This record gives sequence, C-alpha cells and structure tokens, in this order.
Amino acid sequence: MSETQIEWTDATWNPVAGCSIVSAGCTHCYAMEMARRLEAMGVAKYAGLTRRGGGRTIWNGVVREDEEALAIPHRWRKARKIFVNSMSDLFHERVSDGFILKVWQVMRETPRHHYQILTKRPERMAVFVSTLVEDVLPNVWLGTSIENAEVVKRIDHLRAVPAAIRFLSFEPLIGPVGGVDLSGIHWAIVGGESGRSARPIREEWIDEIHAQCEEHETAFFFKQWGTWGKDNKRRSKRANGREYRGKTWDEMPAAFSTGA
Repeated sequence: MSETQIEWTDATWNPVAGCSIVSAGCTHCYAMEMARRLEAMGVAKYAGLTRRGGGRTIWNGVVREDEEALAIPHRWRKARKIFVNSMSDLFHERVSDGFILKVWQVMRETPRHHYQILTKRPERMAVFVSTLVEDVLPNVWLGTSIENAEVVKRIDHLRAVPAAIRFLSFEPLIGPVGGVDLSGIHWAIVGGESGRSARPIREEWIDEIHAQCEEHETAFFFKQWGTWGKDNKRRSKRANGREYRGKTWDEMPAAFSTGA
C-alpha cells in the first residue's frame, strides 16, 4: 500500500504489520478490519494478525517485520510525506530494536522524503531515540496519539524525544483533553471518529486544543468531524466535512513549511 486518502500525508509505508490494543483510541482502529480484508485477499503479510470477538475484528498481538518492505521508499523518486506504519506501531514491544534501526537507516538514506512516525508507545520511542539513534534526522517527524485526558501524559514522553518535528494526533478525539501543554510540540492533528460505532466529538474539545496551539505557535490541522458533526448529529463523514470555525485548517509544521 502506498497512495492514501489520509489528508495530512502523501503515502503510507508499512515495514511492520500487526498490533495490539493499548487504550480506548484503539477500539475502532480501521487497520484491524483492513488487515482482515487483506488476509481475505490472500496478502500473506496480513495473515493471522486478527481475531473476531464481540462482533468485530481485533488485533491478536501478532506482529510481523517485513524486510522486503524496507526497499520501498528507495523506489519512490518523487519526494513524499510518508506515514510510517499505518497498519501497526513501529514501537510496539514485539518489534525488535534491530529492525527499527533498519527503518531508521532507510530514512537516513532517503532525505528527499519526510517520514511521519506515530506511536501510542512514546515511552519506548523516547528511550530508543535517545540511546540508539546517533543523530536527529531533519526529515523524520515523531508523534504520539492522544484520544482523551486519560493518556495526555504521552505528551511528556514525546517532549523528551530528540526530533526535528514533534507532533500529536488527537484522533479519534473521544473526550476532552483539558489544558494540555503543547510546549515543544510543532504540529497537532485533530479529528473525530468515523464508522457505524463512532463515538461523538464535541466542538468545545477542539476549542481547547486550538487555543493551546495558538498559545504555543503549534501548527493546527483539522482532519475531519467524522460520523458526528458540529451539531452533534450523525451523518456520513463526507457530509460533515472538515470545516472548523468556518474554514479548513491544513497548517503544517513551520520547519517543513519553510524547508528549514
């Protein structure tokens, strides 16, 4: 998989497949159902990664490192923003340090691309990058996911990571996060959940994040309302759209925008 409809990136790259649920934001992860579909299509990489339970598809904890996938970014001649592991988490405990270092080497060898690594395990990311990565690569963005106030401490771990760009994904935003401290954070993505079991998003939760972005000069990207609109009514995510406060917010990190 490469081309993507994710609004904030250009392509996805999946050197790892499979994951496990760690918090409430994982409950309706699109990647679980996608992995099941890919297995049904005969894609061996995704075979045996999920199980069925409670009428839905769930990760079973099997994680697979894909050595062949490491060559993919080298073949992309045109510069791209690349979301690393849309179908997994690079810092999952079952991904070896050695394999992560191989991913880092690919990113070092392809400076034309900008790599966006998003994890729900920023504790491991902070330790790994601080102790095993010798240099801060200007084309590597490191981020963590925050779905509600219960996991805001992930931001402190992210802040400890040496990185050219640090970013947060408040998606799916399923509860208020409160007055989060965005110091040292360069970019924030906000979005509601989509799908038939989607949990609501509230405009006041977005307002809290947007206010902090303004205070800390953090770039703000509003991805979508999702299944629940600004008026708290349920409809298709396309019908609800992407407008917040009467406009579309597609801000990118200043370092990326200026080419610094």
